[in-house]
Amino acid sequence: MAVAVARALEEERPLVVEAGTGVGKSLAYLAPAVHKALDEKRKAIISTHTINLQEQLIVKDIPLLQSVVSDPFNALLLKGRRNYVCPARLQIALSGGGEMFTSSELEEVKAIWEWAEKSKDGTLSELDFTPSTRVWSQVCSETHICTPKRCGPTGKCFYQEVRKRVAEADVLVVNHTLFFTLLNSQAEFTESGEGFLFPGDFLIFDEAHTLEQVAARQLGLSISQTGMKFDLQRLYNPKSRKGLFQMTGDSAGRRLTLKLLDDIDEFFDQVEEACTWGEYGREFRIRDPEFVEDSLGGGLIEVSRRARAMADLADDTTKVELGELARRLNDCRAGLATFLDQSDDGSVYWVEKSDRESISLNAAPIDVSELLGPVFFDRDRPCVFTSATLGIGDRDLGYFRNRVGATEVEAIQIGSPFDYAKQMTIHLVKKMPQPSESGYEKALEKWVSHFVKKSKGRAFVLFTSYKLLQSLARSMEGFFSDMGIQLLVQGKGRPRGQLIQEFKEDETSVLFGTDSFWTGVDVPGDALTNVIITRLPFAVPDHPLTQARLEYIEERGGNSFMDYSVPEAILKLRQGVGRLIRSEDDEGMVVLLDNRILTKRYGKAFLSALPDAPISIEE
Repeated sequence: MAVAVARALEEERPLVVEAGTGVGKSLAYLAPAVHKALDEKRKAIISTHTINLQEQLIVKDIPLLQSVVSDPFNALLLKGRRNYVCPARLQIALSGGGEMFTSSELEEVKAIWEWAEKSKDGTLSELDFTPSTRVWSQVCSETHICTPKRCGPTGKCFYQEVRKRVAEADVLVVNHTLFFTLLNSQAEFTESGEGFLFPGDFLIFDEAHTLEQVAARQLGLSISQTGMKFDLQRLYNPKSRKGLFQMTGDSAGRRLTLKLLDDIDEFFDQVEEACTWGEYGREFRIRDPEFVEDSLGGGLIEVSRRARAMADLADDTTKVELGELARRLNDCRAGLATFLDQSDDGSVYWVEKSDRESISLNAAPIDVSELLGPVFFDRDRPCVFTSATLGIGDRDLGYFRNRVGATEVEAIQIGSPFDYAKQMTIHLVKKMPQPSESGYEKALEKWVSHFVKKSKGRAFVLFTSYKLLQSLARSMEGFFSDMGIQLLVQGKGRPRGQLIQEFKEDETSVLFGTDSFWTGVDVPGDALTNVIITRLPFAVPDHPLTQARLEYIEERGGNSFMDYSVPEAILKLRQGVGRLIRSEDDEGMVVLLDNRILTKRYGKAFLSALPDAPISIEE
């Protein structure tokens, strides 16, 4: 893999690599990337999807490489700028005092000040308490407020100091979301193809199986009721009677803000009434332009103008804050118009309801390949896309390449060094009812119990439905109690990382998890010897983006089920199965409790994409 990556970098071209678990892909791309960065004085951008991999690169892989290469190199983990406190904004917040914050919020500001005086990197993750979103939004680094010209000369701004270190870094580690955020902030791509984020840089995109979903989200649009009100309440909050308009004594600004806050609630009430929500539906697709009237555009313009007018009269510190909020309100107005006009024919539009009943308007490109192709693949620029799961049984990785616009790019598959035939067995159950049939949950309970007994706990049970997870967890509490096995259940208030840590520490425990546990979880050793998959992970076709992708394929003469639903489910299944064998010493079983893998024609495609391990079929 290292040789293939080195050749692609040397020849200034893209490359797609699937590297099985255990290959050591991080070092395989880091070594040639560092060599090129030092040799040609160019910056290597490494982008990952998960924090876990970022930490592995910064804490383990890069230091290992630094210890064995002859030339020293600088590597830096870059977080999004809103993770950093801005001392200049913190000073503004503190001086605003009682006109800006309630007494409890002001205490938080003072605590952040005390922490910032001693902090070395000024990042939110280092703060020893969790500040309110409202407080942190007033003191963190913002693009148009915390600038090199304004904050850089002091030498005390954490983010501006990080920018200087970025300029000196040979290797820069980011996440995919931040990568696209930075990509979008570029004024334009130079005709000479200088780089992606920096002149002459080159890109390694690890965990590339997430590229399509992250790109669709980042290249799309999202406007939330909560977000709009949040920005407005920074100008004036009627409950606390605090804000910039209060601080500047602008009664007209306060009046306009109050009216717009009421208008926002009324507008989103109309949006909600215009949607038909399913029993568990959180999304409703909007197919027609102007499904509700734009009753907010005028108010957003008025308040934005008022903020700019007051900015012209304010001191320098307040001026930039008012100017930034005016810009955000203008962006919101433009986004609202785009959504209601449905001006982009290549996007799907939908309304979403959060758990807190907040409504948001969303849009996303249906086919990101047309957008990603020109960025990554249409010019001769070095970029490598890699993951342990890109293929669906296709040696040329054609499915992944087509989805992201890399149709003409070289692709290679490098298998895992693990001996799956000796380390793992696959168990299938022939007589398993479908979820829609009576007795399904009883059968699921029976077989989960059976296989948990076989492995004496030490199991992940992976679900595609959170409702089913909860139901089965309730009905099996007695079983696990009698077995003396701790049952860890996703969604009971404990964060994912804490559940995984408990699972590792209690080596007989069983964990019930949904979507986020199918990928990015690494539990080598005896704590995990059994992965039970309750159902083939087909994407629910009622999400508007999934619907639109299926329709797009059908409109072009394809078979949406075989061309999209099956491949996506195969990739997800491979990721779930990949949780089991994480080292050459691991052993265990994978259990598939969905008999469609045996009874349906497409079942062979799923089986052929799995590791080459012995299969046991139980009646």
